[in-house]
Amino acid sequence: MPEPRKATQTVVAVVLGVAALAGCGGSSKPSYCSSVSNLESSIKAIPSTNIVQTGLSGLESAVAKVQSDAQTAINDAKSDFPTETTALKSSIDTLSTTAKQAASAPSASTIAQLPSQVSAVVTAVNNFQSATKSKCS
Repeated sequence: MPEPRKATQTVVAVVLGVAALAGCGGSSKPSYCSSVSNLESSIKAIPSTNIVQTGLSGLESAVAKVQSDAQTAINDAKSDFPTETTALKSSIDTLSTTAKQAASAPSASTIAQLPSQVSAVVTAVNNFQSATKSKCS
């Protein structure tokens, strides 16, 4: 009766091997993929912010959401994508500062900075998303 014991050992070895391979990640995506997706969603919400109804504080809130989502994505991916996360943080910090200034003390010069800063954030997000795409697709 040693044969059933060998068969059982073989089955156990195969099951453990399959479990080990599954634990290696196989087709699973890195954790930052969901963070990048959340960031993309919050960026897309900025153009639909109705500043006429909500005032500049609505823009400030939308930018704060982007900043929060970006910080999560940056924390999750900075070791894999240091250049892209640094650029992203810098552009979002600049936009956030200007949005706060525009909300607290609106001026034509402050408001005039917003379109180019939003564009810089979109570019940084696109570059970050492109860099992560191969691992998140």
